[in-house]
Amino acid sequence: MSPSSIPDSTVHILSTIIEAFPYILEGTLVTVVLVIGALSLGFCLGVPMAVTQVYAPRPAAFLVSFYVWFFRGVPVLLLLFLFYYGLFGLMGLDVGTIGASCIVLGMTSAAYQSQIFRGAIMSLPAGQLKAGRALGMTDFQTIRHVILPQALRLSIPGWSNEYSILLKDSAMCFALGTPEIMARTHFVASRTYEHLPLYITAGLIYFAITMAGVTLLRRLERKARIPGYSNAGM
Repeated sequence: MSPSSIPDSTVHILSTIIEAFPYILEGTLVTVVLVIGALSLGFCLGVPMAVTQVYAPRPAAFLVSFYVWFFRGVPVLLLLFLFYYGLFGLMGLDVGTIGASCIVLGMTSAAYQSQIFRGAIMSLPAGQLKAGRALGMTDFQTIRHVILPQALRLSIPGWSNEYSILLKDSAMCFALGTPEIMARTHFVASRTYEHLPLYITAGLIYFAITMAGVTLLRRLERKARIPGYSNAGM
């Protein structure tokens, strides 16, 4: 097919995508920062929360359960508005849209990650804590040096799933004006009126980021798997 036989509408759509692609792609860096920041914060909060639910006294475990119940029960978009327009303002915090998005996504992810880690801890033999005591280790030493290294390795498949969920949830941050992929795509589409091809382009970018992250985590899972507990290729 010669270039002259291509419909003008198709040429216009392609030229719009080509012109907008670098601008949309700049949002990829913001999206990656949001996901990595939220995963890291969720990890730092989720691990101690999981340990608290399994080993801490009932009042402390109840507080963690309430946290998990709240952040798993409230929509992410509402949490973004609640914290950015409400709680952060009351506390006098000016963290910006990117900072607010990272914090809210991270606190939400902590609720889900804590349950991933809790399940991994509870899947281990219950006698390991008693065995650590018998060897003269404190409960903290046993949890840190014996239980958590195993539980974290068993949690990688669930953590991979949490990565994919966070990546999709990050698209809602455009409601705050966070300049990520979705916000930039919406900005261009509202001015060119080429909504469908531009949103398809954004979807392909999200898909590529998802596949890249999941592939890396699957490699990590195969490398860190514990024989008898997990199987490569799962």
